[in-house]
Amino acid sequence: MDGGENDSHQGSSLVIHQTTEQLIARCIAPVKKDFIRPPPDRTTSSQNDTVSIPNDKPPLLAKEKKSKRQLKRERRQDQKSTKNLCPEISKSGDVNSCRYQDKCRFSHDIEAFKAQKPDDLEGECPFLKSEGSCPYGLSCRFLSTHEEGKPLSSNGLEKRSEVNGFSKDVQKLLWKNKMTYPKADAKLKALGLFSKPKVNNLGNKDGDDKCVQSEENGSGVVTSELENNDGVDKCHLSDDDGLCGVAADSGSKLECSAEVKKDDDITRELESDIICPLKRRKTEENCEDVETENEGVSVVDQNVDGSCIKSEPEAGPEAIAPETDLSLKLHSREKKLIDFREKLYLAPLTTVGNLPFRRVCKVLGADVTCGEMAMCTNLLQGQASEWALLRRHSSEELFGVQICGAYPDTVARTVELIEKECTVDFIDINMGCPIDIVVNKGAGSALLTKPMRMKSVVEVASGTVDIPITIKVRTAYFEGKNRIDSLIADFSSWGASAVTIHGRSRQQRYSKLADWDYVYQCTKKAPNNLQVVGNGDVFSFVDWNNHKTECPELATCMIARGALIKPWLFTEIKEQRHWDISSGERLNIFKDFVHFGLQHWGSDTKGVETTRRFLLEWLSYTCRYIPVGLLEVVPQRINWRPPSYYGRDDLETLMASDSAADWVRLSEMLLGKVPEGFTFAPKHKSNAYDRAENG
Repeated sequence: MDGGENDSHQGSSLVIHQTTEQLIARCIAPVKKDFIRPPPDRTTSSQNDTVSIPNDKPPLLAKEKKSKRQLKRERRQDQKSTKNLCPEISKSGDVNSCRYQDKCRFSHDIEAFKAQKPDDLEGECPFLKSEGSCPYGLSCRFLSTHEEGKPLSSNGLEKRSEVNGFSKDVQKLLWKNKMTYPKADAKLKALGLFSKPKVNNLGNKDGDDKCVQSEENGSGVVTSELENNDGVDKCHLSDDDGLCGVAADSGSKLECSAEVKKDDDITRELESDIICPLKRRKTEENCEDVETENEGVSVVDQNVDGSCIKSEPEAGPEAIAPETDLSLKLHSREKKLIDFREKLYLAPLTTVGNLPFRRVCKVLGADVTCGEMAMCTNLLQGQASEWALLRRHSSEELFGVQICGAYPDTVARTVELIEKECTVDFIDINMGCPIDIVVNKGAGSALLTKPMRMKSVVEVASGTVDIPITIKVRTAYFEGKNRIDSLIADFSSWGASAVTIHGRSRQQRYSKLADWDYVYQCTKKAPNNLQVVGNGDVFSFVDWNNHKTECPELATCMIARGALIKPWLFTEIKEQRHWDISSGERLNIFKDFVHFGLQHWGSDTKGVETTRRFLLEWLSYTCRYIPVGLLEVVPQRINWRPPSYYGRDDLETLMASDSAADWVRLSEMLLGKVPEGFTFAPKHKSNAYDRAENG
């Protein structure tokens, strides 16, 4: 049994016999005695449980190793099954609408598809109000709500509200290493840092490419979320508490051949990537194959803004005009400034901080949002799954993307590519990610041990693009050897517009509370033109007020794990109150997430199940929230472990459960029954709070 969970159960049995002060001293939430209940018996699995999640860690299952050719053949066979109707036929309802006809990789049997299609879900199609017609047609799980006699889908996406789509033309250029970076290369040459990109091995020295993926846990997820086996650390959490890692799949619909895959598909793809992580040679035939796959995906898969910068195929990295680019380059003081002061900043949260979750937080009061951390070399290699992390919704007025790289050349070329292809308000460079797979390659918090390389990375990035550059750091690499206070005076001269300081060292990971006294110390040493954002353990408007009162120079506070546990924290801060939110109001928030998720990942069966899995990941955090009306002491602290307790109604009790089977039941209230054979294990240990093995 997990050590943290064991402590939680022990606290539940003793909580009635201890004073409030004793419970708080043990970091056990002081729930009112009337609501305490014995911890559930996990020794035997209930007959009604849909999933069975071990209390320690998912078992390592031996996987049969298959060749890439065999895996591809299996995927093609699965595509041809009757459950995968051709997207063109699905949209039009006409069996003759597919231009590939017999050569199409998908099924054209409409009747067979309808015979095996799951029943429609309750509710209305999420696309009808926003776009007027559904791009999924016959595949939509809300087909019964489509208007009869109206075309199943429109030919355009005039009302499409997501931007930063990834062009297939740009992807081909990246695959073939024919993309040019004149601004970045000119700046690198000016600083004496230029190195010519290697063919099919672009920026490999960073090591942040596919090597971040691992199959050793047998779950087909990205190593950055499971590498360290310590539960909360897994870059599953924002640099505050989390989430600085490589996303398993933010799940945008812009990836080739229906990017959002089932778990087994993801596993097979990761396995094939590991076999040869940097093999990106694409023949003309292969590229055509990918294009064909994209054309077989529904309308929402296609590039929206078409912002392809078509470089000359024969042009190489030498084809630059450094004098021209440098003469036109803006001085750092002339750049557009981003004002973070007093704004509520949602941290980049790996996996859970996807676009639908950010939309939920925007509705609840977030002012600034940031995409999940993307690895520079993955972006430069044209990985659609990584580019999906840069997706932006129109409701995100102040939006940034976070990148992670170890060397100036890869970072410079990445920021130039992002500026050219995307619409963002700022670019954040992560220099605080603590996970081993990133640190061992010189990226993330490893940069804290190399201040001259930090300087080169920031200087070349800020000198390459006009978009404001911000950085995110931890207090130090080693515990007790803080060093940001000695560097912070230089950040603005290097070109950074703002710095976020997470009040923990890399060695500390996520154990103990954040050191806000040191954050204050650094903030007071910062020059006036550098905005400092504090990060760590903000879980109530009281925490927010205290930090702003203690250090008025602080621009704002970044909110990470607190937003995962209770996203209405933004509302509480703006309204300066403890919101005793009801279970019905919480359910409505989950309904909003599901609606946004279906719009983002799709209303077909694959989109429904993708939405379900991201919802379950989020529920593994929200179960840690304790309603205000049940607490002896308000507000709840982020490091308090909740004992086993009854809610004020059955739904609130269900939401308090730390059992994955109960999370699945909640998902079924919103998305219908899970498919046969469905399994789920969270990519983190939601009950791991402050344990020694976390650092």
